[in-house]
Amino acid sequence: MDIVIKLSQFLLSLSLLIILHELGHFIPAKLFKTRVEKFYLFFDVKYSLFKKKIGETEYGIGWLPLGGYVKISGMIDESMDKEQMALPPEPWEFRTKPAWQRLIIMLGGVTVNFILAFIIYIGMAFAYGDTYIANSDLKDGVAIENPAMLKAGFKTGDKIISIDGKAVENFDSDMNMNVIMAKHVLIERNGQQQTITMPTDFVDQLSKTEKGLLVGIRRPFAISQIAEDSPNQNLKPKDLILSLNGQKIKYFDEAKAVLDMNKGKQIPAVVLRDLKETPITLKVTNDGKLGVVSGGLDMKSLEKLGYYKISTKEYGFFESIPVGLQKGKDQLVGYGKQLKMIFNPETKAYKQVGGFAAIYNIFPSSWSWEVFWSITALLSIMLGVMNLLPIPALDGGHVMFLLYEIVSGKKPSDKFLENAQMVGFVLLISLLLFANGNDIYKAIVGK
Repeated sequence: MDIVIKLSQFLLSLSLLIILHELGHFIPAKLFKTRVEKFYLFFDVKYSLFKKKIGETEYGIGWLPLGGYVKISGMIDESMDKEQMALPPEPWEFRTKPAWQRLIIMLGGVTVNFILAFIIYIGMAFAYGDTYIANSDLKDGVAIENPAMLKAGFKTGDKIISIDGKAVENFDSDMNMNVIMAKHVLIERNGQQQTITMPTDFVDQLSKTEKGLLVGIRRPFAISQIAEDSPNQNLKPKDLILSLNGQKIKYFDEAKAVLDMNKGKQIPAVVLRDLKETPITLKVTNDGKLGVVSGGLDMKSLEKLGYYKISTKEYGFFESIPVGLQKGKDQLVGYGKQLKMIFNPETKAYKQVGGFAAIYNIFPSSWSWEVFWSITALLSIMLGVMNLLPIPALDGGHVMFLLYEIVSGKKPSDKFLENAQMVGFVLLISLLLFANGNDIYKAIVGK
């Protein structure tokens, strides 16, 4: 069932982005009276799953889910229709239109991608608001467990003051990505501030460690499940451990040191059970465990117990517009930084470039419209930016040649454009194989 939910979200998001992107080309083409021969979701190599011709355009669904396309008459594109290009130009063809009209047609797809992302962020601000913990309320700092973070110099209990000079006001869902992209992080430890310089190859180091949050909130030692072979069957789910061997335990990370010092011993403990402090005796295993699974407390429970104050800021319709625009801008800038890291060999971030499997895996196994729209907005920005890259066969490649034509007044020959399209196509296939090859490699080696 988990696979069905993930796959449904993946296909729905991908289909929505492809259709709207191609619609961005389709609409200006029709406005400029340019004939559109095909409008396809996915590629129809050899045959289609569905097709229907309405007017001069064939609408359909292909079987190969690697994207989609609109075939515009008189345009050198991935179809490489040399026979049509050999015929005399017709007034309804792309090649006979003024350069400025062709430029608008080619920029239509990415324009829709960016507009869609900003609309989604505005809608999310209006529908969900912002949920966060004020950074000033994290009195005891944050939890750090990831080996790459520990190696970089972070410790549990650190307070993150600023990231690349920008003060951290709230602990929210963007914290981890901000740390990944950072060059310098200012922390406070034991009342003293110090700057941690992030390793250049930090992304590559992360790929070699267990996946999970880099920076998390410190959570109490709450019991969610007792193992069948646990020596502590006197514990119950939802118990909250308050002390071990006379030492107060506020957070789960504080328990480890106490348990390690009392391996194989019986120790006194106090748990919070049904809102009452209850003394019990616990048996510590020889490997410093209690035979339980911790967790099970959501944010509302943590707030009720007095650990954190969860803040939710709601926005009216007009208030949500600047909030959503700022969110979209931040994500756009953030993705630009990611691309810069990928193209910098020193970061080794190129090793983490993923294909369709990587996109599929970012969707959760349970349905959440908030998460779905958040991922879709980010993917829309990624699709827009990637399509703007000046690579022949991408929208950015066409735009590059059109700008050259507008500035110089000289149009590149059809033969040159055909050769450039072929080079771009080979390059795109290579990038596609590399990205999906990375997915396959990670699936095999487990990292």
